[in-house]
Amino acid sequence: MEAKILIVEDERDIVELLRYNLRQEDFKVDAVRNGADALQRAVDNPPDLILLDLMLPEIDGLIVCRLLKNDPRTKNIPIVMLTAKTEESDRVTGLELGADDYITKPFSPREVVLRINAVLRRLKASSEAEEENQIQTHGVTIDLDRHQVLTEDGEIDLTATEFKIITLFARSPGRVFSRDILMDVIWGQEYYGIDRTVDTHVSRLRRKLGDLGKHIETVYGVGYRLKEVKSQKQKKKKS
Repeated sequence: MEAKILIVEDERDIVELLRYNLRQEDFKVDAVRNGADALQRAVDNPPDLILLDLMLPEIDGLIVCRLLKNDPRTKNIPIVMLTAKTEESDRVTGLELGADDYITKPFSPREVVLRINAVLRRLKASSEAEEENQIQTHGVTIDLDRHQVLTEDGEIDLTATEFKIITLFARSPGRVFSRDILMDVIWGQEYYGIDRTVDTHVSRLRRKLGDLGKHIETVYGVGYRLKEVKSQKQKKKKS
């Protein structure tokens, strides 16, 4: 999929130079010439990356950068600043505000392309790493790094053991875990408990999880499993 770049630059010659070279690299390109239009365009038609000149009419680039990064709708859009060599303090300020990189004028179009690709690669790698550390199931997000279970209404307060249980279930939806396996995995081989210990923890977990808890199924005589989330294709086949 082609990445979309928004150029925010008031000098027409620079815009056309950037537009031509970015299109040569198969980027989709949009352009505006002032900060106010940039803020509106970023909301109405969000780009994958913004090339932002700091010296803009009406609203300067640093204010634009700050407003974009403070707006939940645009805060995750990467920003590469275009600056003059004499604007070192502005570059530092821009980076502090959340800009991802900067390019000094005059620049080579090749450098711009390389910088953009580098930022987009970092963003993709970061996004993939974050996804690997999160499990999405039945409208709930299990964040393994932060040790949190999150819903649209906020965080669900779980004990360490409860978090281990729901994470185990969510990693293997549909798999049945016997009480012996749960005691072994959660509490360790040296734990000598009784079946009711597992039942009590699962019962508490269900209550805390609310709607998600309804999807923890009891397989009588065996143990427990988390119901699989059916895809749209599976639902259509069933119907």
